[in-house]
Amino acid sequence: MPCLLGIDNGLTVTKAVIFDADGTQLSVARRRVAQSMPHPRWVERDMAGLWQATADAIREAIALCGRPADDIKAVAATAHGDGLYLLDKDRRPVRPGILSLDSRAGEIVEQWSADGVFEDALARTGQAPHVSAPSALLAWIRKNEPDRYGRIGHILACKDWLRFCLSGTIGTDRTEASTSFTDFRTQAFAPEATRIFGLDDLFDALPPVAHSAEIVGQVTAEAADMTGLAKGTPFACGLHDVTASALGMGGHEEGVLAIVAGTYSINEVVSLEPRIDPRWFCRNAIDAGRWNNMAISPASTANYDWFLDTFCRSEQEKASVDGGSIHEFLAGEIDAALKKRSTILFHPYLFGSPFGDVASGSFVGLHGWHNRGDMLKAVLEGIAFNHRSHVEALREGFAISEIRLTGGGSRNPAFVQMFADVLNAPVTITSTDEAAAFGAALCAGAAVGIFATPQQGARQVGMTARQYEPVPASSAVFNERFSLYGRVAAALEPHWPEIEKLARQDTGGTA
Repeated sequence: MPCLLGIDNGLTVTKAVIFDADGTQLSVARRRVAQSMPHPRWVERDMAGLWQATADAIREAIALCGRPADDIKAVAATAHGDGLYLLDKDRRPVRPGILSLDSRAGEIVEQWSADGVFEDALARTGQAPHVSAPSALLAWIRKNEPDRYGRIGHILACKDWLRFCLSGTIGTDRTEASTSFTDFRTQAFAPEATRIFGLDDLFDALPPVAHSAEIVGQVTAEAADMTGLAKGTPFACGLHDVTASALGMGGHEEGVLAIVAGTYSINEVVSLEPRIDPRWFCRNAIDAGRWNNMAISPASTANYDWFLDTFCRSEQEKASVDGGSIHEFLAGEIDAALKKRSTILFHPYLFGSPFGDVASGSFVGLHGWHNRGDMLKAVLEGIAFNHRSHVEALREGFAISEIRLTGGGSRNPAFVQMFADVLNAPVTITSTDEAAAFGAALCAGAAVGIFATPQQGARQVGMTARQYEPVPASSAVFNERFSLYGRVAAALEPHWPEIEKLARQDTGGTA
């Protein structure tokens, strides 16, 4: 049976996953990719280091799968969206890659909001710019790094950089192209879109656009030596990781609300018509004439990871030594907390929020008799509440018949049940552990004819699914708490800028 390689690069880890054509996962290999934070709000990575880590992961995945490299019939990549990876005209990196957790362009975005750029961008591109959008980051580079700005030859996303490293070709796909500079009506790059941000001189640096399931190159001899892949293996264009995750769990379909509880709070639904609203991004779906409507914020399970790293380090070390899971070590504490009422509310805005980057996280209602389990429960609840804020907007705009959930949190049954109760709707999870990588592999398979389309491939493999039904009594309690959660956030909103000023006063100008 032929197999397929899906590459998934997140914000901290790059993964290579090999699948049989029937969807069976044969192997997975991971490598951490170091982040650099040379200044407050900067989050970067070395582009050569990312490529080396990815190549090492591919080589290990091939060794682990027990199949020869030439059984891999096609490769595709997905990676974190937004951010920025720049090449000069000689196809060399201009500067370190910028991740989608970066918020250095905050002042530029604030100015755009005041100057009416938001309204112009929404009317042309179907979305307002945010701090890690390519538009905002390029404007920041133009202002602060003019020499580098002048050297820009090719504007790429993360997965497009990996494509270049593997195949030597420059380009992107429809889903990635729509992060800043496409007209939502034509779904193509538009000079008017770059002009809105004062970046019209960079229009020619935007990459050629292909379908996600289109062959755009072959693995080069150099890449084959580094990765262990067979030279000439077909390379498909791939897609933005948000779309890849939805595709990989069977959720890139009209009427299906796909939720990804990862670093970002991702909530998306495909539509047959564009619908513009400042509460979501109207971006390209995989196919022409379809749009992917995404309500997102960087306020999901990264908050849970922060809590574990900060307050559960000894348990993490023990889990590492014993070969267990940190989630299993903490399950008893969380389960006990779930069985009792609590005054604690948590706003999961440690790395960003629906209110912008000025918001900050908070525990409110905390008392001396609360324990770590109570706080963990509040963190998980706050994450689910933030997703609900986005989901409610999409429910107002689109007819939704099914909700599917993926991401690290979906592996915890108590967390999935909480989602069902908070949303007061059935929530379905699938057996696909690596949904984004599988989404990339589905595009690779469709590109070489194994599947008729990526979506048909997702339906064809028959992923095992489990549905969680809401418990009416629990939903009623969460509904009351969600209302108060929202009112407290609204009350804090005017104070967040002043809170941020405290850090600058204490540290001499840094946040």
